[in-house]
Amino acid sequence: MRSFLAFIIISGFLLACDEERVFEKNSDFDSRFWLVNEQPEFEFEISDTRQRYNLYCNVRNSVSYPYARIFLTYYFEDSTGFQLEKKLVGKLLFDDKTGEPNGNSGLGDIYDHRIPLKINYQFQRSGVYKIRFEQFMRADTLSGILAVGLRVEKATPDP
Repeated sequence: MRSFLAFIIISGFLLACDEERVFEKNSDFDSRFWLVNEQPEFEFEISDTRQRYNLYCNVRNSVSYPYARIFLTYYFEDSTGFQLEKKLVGKLLFDDKTGEPNGNSGLGDIYDHRIPLKINYQFQRSGVYKIRFEQFMRADTLSGILAVGLRVEKATPDP
């Protein structure tokens, strides 16, 4: 128990030291599946339009996810509701040949993935932006998907 508590404290400290992160939030699916009509939406504010940013979709899955890939559509809007982009993206969650899970393992059979949406992106205007995610698979219910989220971080200049 003592080592678990130490792990939690150290993890919280390391996450708090993430200087590149501007916004990160995940929407958990308590039922451990993602229904087709659930469309998590995230709002974030951009104030520095000179800075370039990376935007990622976070996906957390368990090994019980029945497919090798996941496909989702994201809707990217500005503060007026104008749709800047609608795009289908995919990610290989398990190796095609071995079936071994890809991603970073957090706890046991749970894996985290980052799907790049925008890399080195420069916002034209400051303000509030919104991204909504819709699962785009053939099944209405995606079992084994535990959470979907958005990460916005400052892009680091190439050395």
